[in-house]
Amino acid sequence: MPERAQDPTPEEVAADVATMAGLLSRRLRSTAPGTGLTPSQRSVLVRLADDGPATTAALARAEHVKPQSMRLTLGALEERGLVERTPDPADGRQSVMSVTDDGRTVLAGVRAAKQTWLSKVIAEELDAEERRTLAEAAGLLRRLTEK
Repeated sequence: MPERAQDPTPEEVAADVATMAGLLSRRLRSTAPGTGLTPSQRSVLVRLADDGPATTAALARAEHVKPQSMRLTLGALEERGLVERTPDPADGRQSVMSVTDDGRTVLAGVRAAKQTWLSKVIAEELDAEERRTLAEAAGLLRRLTEK
């Protein structure tokens, strides 16, 4: 691989990484089976599955939306049986939302489709050295996201 005349600036790397992350994200979304979920619904479902049960207010804060919008999102997910509502043990006036078994099944299907596509394209397009480079880059991206 030819060397560059000078190292890229942090701004240049940031722009390239952001662009590629967006493209990869859109491509991964397009490989997922047709769940009928909006991006907001999918995001909330993933958050509940990964982080555990939460109140509507906590979810609204975490997703940076108004509580009214979160209520609509949760209502749609609840109507499809993907989340369920139980009384908050700390405050009976509130409810806690959690993912149902059906919700976990939907998420597992989405995640499996994404993983299958990405594994296949990596196997078909990258040689062993490129796979090592990509693995190193993934580690660097992980480190950046932990900041």
